[in-house]
Amino acid sequence: MQFQQQGQNLQGSSQMPAQMSHGGHELFDAHEAIGGLVGGMEQYLLYEQHIQDPELKTMLTKQKTYLTQVYNSTVEALKTGLEPTVKPQTYNFSQTSNNTIYGMQPSQPKTPAQSVNEINDECITGFMMGCLKSNASAFTMAALEATNPVLRRVFADSIPNIIEMAYEVFLYQNRNQYYQVPQLKQEDMQNYLNSYAPVQSTMPPH
Repeated sequence: MQFQQQGQNLQGSSQMPAQMSHGGHELFDAHEAIGGLVGGMEQYLLYEQHIQDPELKTMLTKQKTYLTQVYNSTVEALKTGLEPTVKPQTYNFSQTSNNTIYGMQPSQPKTPAQSVNEINDECITGFMMGCLKSNASAFTMAALEATNPVLRRVFADSIPNIIEMAYEVFLYQNRNQYYQVPQLKQEDMQNYLNSYAPVQSTMPPH
């Protein structure tokens, strides 16, 4: 459904101005989601100075720029109840491969950093992933609670892009062995893969 159509439908079905067409739960969840987004952007700002790998720094900068646009579009939709000047754009990450490396390699047990000097790129990717997971959850809840159709669409359209950013971070973590992915034994995997079967068509014949 298009933003413009949603805005027209809203104005046609409500006597109040578009910017006043919000429910209480919607505003609570929108406030929480936008506040979480602000927190994530500010954390990105703090992490940037500690990054060692230029590739990770480029990724963080690109994501921070995108999240800033999400923030501006969401705030505009919240304040006006109308289609934002810039609608949510598609986030495309630049990594050429999306292959996951499976299996576990022995590694030293981890302990929490005891000083800022111990904060490294592995730590930072974990922080980034935490921000993105939190934002994706908060935006989903806000979209489900939104009564204003334009604000709902802004939240909903942003979610796949936040997920894509989290996937970008995961691939970087996995490639650098920050995030290892264990697998089940072949027979156990097959049992899980084959544990459901499709439903036979129940459509009546024409």
